[in-house]
Amino acid sequence: MTPAAASASAAPTTTSQPHATGTSASTAVGAAPRWRTPLRDPALPAGHHERLLAIEERVLSGVRLDADDGLFLMRTPALHRVGRLANWVREKRHGERAYFVVNRHLNPTNFCVYDCKFCAFYRRANDPTGYRMSLEDVRRVVRDEFERELTEVHIVGGIDPKLPYSYFIDLLRVIKEERPDLHLKAWTMIEIEWFARISKKSIEEVLDDLLAAGLGSCPGGGVEVLSDRVHAALFPDKLSPAQWLDTARRVQRHGVRMNATMLYGHIETDEELVAHMVAVRALQDETKGFMTFIPLAFHPAHTELAHLPGPTGLLDLRTIAVSRLLLDNIEHIKTYWVMQGLGVAQVALRFGADDIDGTVVEEKITHDAGATTPFGVTQGELVRLIREAGRAPYQRDTTCSRATPV
Repeated sequence: MTPAAASASAAPTTTSQPHATGTSASTAVGAAPRWRTPLRDPALPAGHHERLLAIEERVLSGVRLDADDGLFLMRTPALHRVGRLANWVREKRHGERAYFVVNRHLNPTNFCVYDCKFCAFYRRANDPTGYRMSLEDVRRVVRDEFERELTEVHIVGGIDPKLPYSYFIDLLRVIKEERPDLHLKAWTMIEIEWFARISKKSIEEVLDDLLAAGLGSCPGGGVEVLSDRVHAALFPDKLSPAQWLDTARRVQRHGVRMNATMLYGHIETDEELVAHMVAVRALQDETKGFMTFIPLAFHPAHTELAHLPGPTGLLDLRTIAVSRLLLDNIEHIKTYWVMQGLGVAQVALRFGADDIDGTVVEEKITHDAGATTPFGVTQGELVRLIREAGRAPYQRDTTCSRATPV
């Protein structure tokens, strides 16, 4: 078993109280829920009540849902029942716990060779609004701006053709020199493949270099939607769905854990979202290296898709809930408050999500696309929001191997 597989199956450890029990959806964690009822909702279309009962029975019995089930759940008007079922699964796994991390984002450059139609962050060469941090800039930020309470740095940026391979290795090394205690969650599969290309090394050799410099894990961005149609329409120059899955497979087989994301609310179909989740689930069956699944709400402002309305709060909640129900082999479902909003994130903690991400600090990519959420929140604010949602806040580490009640 690889280190990724070994750690993926481990539950978070705590230093104090036992697993909290859910009260809103079940009598005890894992028990049959009190809310099950044969009452028919007269507002549902014909056949929906019976199909929902069948899906509920499968979930309560531990039987895996298939793509047809997922598609039905994406479309049934009974969102309250979809959310209630997802909440039961969430509480069976995590009780009342809601996890967060004290983290910060670092985006070293916004210059990029790719032209993704959904992105407002990237800049072309010689664009006066572009930036590129030197290694000394990075060192200064770490020294002067990184909080002492920080435990994780999330590092992604543009694919900048003017930066050499050594820059991306040395950037991790510089941060570790200043703050050896920090977990560096750095570089998506898009960047890993780019590093292999410009260094003329294999992905495994690149990973060895990154690990030696201090890499702790990889984020899950860059995948967008695992659909050849969406790929051709919105981001044809980046890794194809098959290439992304292959790169993620190689990264995880090399012992590096990572997350998986899914961008929704643009031109994708329900079928494509469900196929994405099923593909991620299949790879997780094989590698067991995904820590968390993170649905990402598309923000259209300042992009080439600015004419689109973007997702609604109901789609946010439905996507979270269906993710929890389909991805039975991924331990954590995250509501990314930067994209979904703090209010929706609170409700999502009752719709299948058990993780609310973290303090973030200085998020740029989504805010360049018009996000109105804060650039970061304090630990105290996150704790208040979690408690207000009726959940118990737990501060975790990046890999979810340790969680402490707050």
